[in-house]
Amino acid sequence: MTIRNILQRKGSSVIAIDSRATVRDAVKTMDIHRIGALVIQGSAGACNGIFTERDVMRALATRDALILDDPIEKHMTERPQSISPDTPVEEAMEIMTERRFRHLPVMQNDRLGGIVSIGDLVNYRIHQTEREAEALKSYIRSG
Repeated sequence: MTIRNILQRKGSSVIAIDSRATVRDAVKTMDIHRIGALVIQGSAGACNGIFTERDVMRALATRDALILDDPIEKHMTERPQSISPDTPVEEAMEIMTERRFRHLPVMQNDRLGGIVSIGDLVNYRIHQTEREAEALKSYIRSG
């Protein structure tokens, strides 16, 4: 199974923000949408960066609440690791585990095509495992 399968289920919409927006604006946007990451989208649909809850925590640890009025470009991750819709789910999980990411932008032909979180991948794997278990039970009952 690939990331494309996950995006088909969850959708490919992405909440993006301008890099000049403040950290305060970004935190409010993440709260409103109940998400843990915002994509900084550039021209022609490119992904110029990502701003996550972890970025907020790191910034707070260094300068306390003073960071709230900073532009997010001071604290975002530029050119984040990304994956394609054809990336296998297992490979995406390995990238997230090894590099300790919780979000990966999905790029197709240099355009942002979605974003997946570790929660999306775990949820997908749980449902897949449940389907496989049910198929095995059906096979055993019929046999």
